Amino acid sequence: MTTECTLNAGAAATQAAWTPARKTIGDRVSEALLLPRDWSLRAAALSYPTFIHGLASLSPAYIERESRARARRALLRAAQRVPAYAQFLARHSTPTDPVPETSKKNYIQAFPIESRCVDGRIPYARVAIDESSGSTGTPFNWVRGEAERHHVHLLVSYFSNYCFGRRPRITLNAFSMGAWATGVNMGLAMQRNSIVKNTGPDVAKILSTLREFGPGHDYLITGYPPFLKLLLDTARSEGFVLHDYRLDALVGGEGMSEGLRDYLQRNIRNVFSGYGATDLEIAIAGETPLSVAIRRLARHDPAVRSALFGEDSRLPMVFQYNALTHHIEVNAQGDLLVTITRRDMLSPRIRYNVGDQGGVARYDHMAQKLAAVDIDIADFVGDADEPSLRLPFVWVHGRRDYTVSVMGANIYPEDLEQCLYADPVLAELTRSFCLGLSDTQDGTTRPCFAFEIDAEPTSDIQDKFAASITSRLRELNADYRTAFDEYPEAMTPEVQLHRLGAGPFAADRDRIKQMRVFKQSRAAHGTSHA
Repeated sequence: MTTECTLNAGAAATQAAWTPARKTIGDRVSEALLLPRDWSLRAAALSYPTFIHGLASLSPAYIERESRARARRALLRAAQRVPAYAQFLARHSTPTDPVPETSKKNYIQAFPIESRCVDGRIPYARVAIDESSGSTGTPFNWVRGEAERHHVHLLVSYFSNYCFGRRPRITLNAFSMGAWATGVNMGLAMQRNSIVKNTGPDVAKILSTLREFGPGHDYLITGYPPFLKLLLDTARSEGFVLHDYRLDALVGGEGMSEGLRDYLQRNIRNVFSGYGATDLEIAIAGETPLSVAIRRLARHDPAVRSALFGEDSRLPMVFQYNALTHHIEVNAQGDLLVTITRRDMLSPRIRYNVGDQGGVARYDHMAQKLAAVDIDIADFVGDADEPSLRLPFVWVHGRRDYTVSVMGANIYPEDLEQCLYADPVLAELTRSFCLGLSDTQDGTTRPCFAFEIDAEPTSDIQDKFAASITSRLRELNADYRTAFDEYPEAMTPEVQLHRLGAGPFAADRDRIKQMRVFKQSRAAHGTSHA
């Protein structure tokens, strides 16, 4: 099949789903004023209030129609101007699947970087190269043009304003510096709103800066969730009076349980997370006061969780996203597929599967789901300082490849984190955790949970971890509970305790993100609880 035929087949098959219905006069006026076709380039000319109030004026139905139309235009542009994508369609498109999803394996690794760029080349000016953290095994390089980076910086700064307000503040950027996407870009984005010091994940530098500038300022600390916990734990151990300071936190790079949010909010007023992926970009979606309220409601009410997110044992992270720049779908396996619809992409991504499982819902459809369990979404938005954004929701359960399975029961890092932070005593001891499988002497495969703790491991502490985690995991994960009742010997976890930087956590010293899944072939002796 030729590229042209493939493109025509794809266009025909997707036209009904991706072409907007006839617009009303109000739609056309809104589009002319707020959403010109070069929106991504003109966004910088809009003030923050204009941008926010413009988005707030759009209906969920209009946003969905426009998102589909923009996704279709992005598909056509990529097929016409990106050599790799044209070849990809020629190889993989079929009559039944005319626009197949792309992934790291079938697209990124299959084609050279240059051919994945517009017109098959990388400009030699105004281009930055980011490197992924390598958390899945191999770091990758990603090229980004000036316009797309500018757009991301703008949207991150607007997101910060929306969640934390527009008061003067000092931002301490604790994301890892260097070639990685988040650190440098977060620092540049926050310079639009505040004074910025790019400390990197250096506890001593951050505490020193807080001491020098004092409690008379508002502070925003950005970083990975586990690092924020380390920062607070270290400050308390050193007698640093955190309650004297007005602190907020913007986190990202990995998931965060509500238990960890509770832990951080002992000393931090507001904690919000952004959602992104180096494969795509850092500003795909973000937590809002509304999305956090919905998640916390689902945390305590199983009926709400089931009605909103299905029967998965994991409480997903819940975000809102701008569907005018990102079109998100869900495939048959429950994976999120993202199309970045802006024209400014140097290396476009069309229906890209980064491996995250989750779901999406229009704002009004989420409201209907809540109403079905007697909850009015308006109860969560009435007192907000900013206008309510009727943007769609995306929820993320986690990565498909961060799972261990025993006797048919899937166990996830998100499960383990929820169990850990449900016990404040154990949470305070723990620096990090990971999970894997362990083979015993008789060949039985069991789940293995490893914890990096700031204490000398003892059998008493091991007993507390084993009893608490196992009990809470049985309450949380129905598949694990069933398997445990049927195969208690195989499902009783091996619990390992390690000092800081020891055992499987030694590798974290050289990692940007902490490891959550490890491989183990034989049950360890002396550090496990059977």
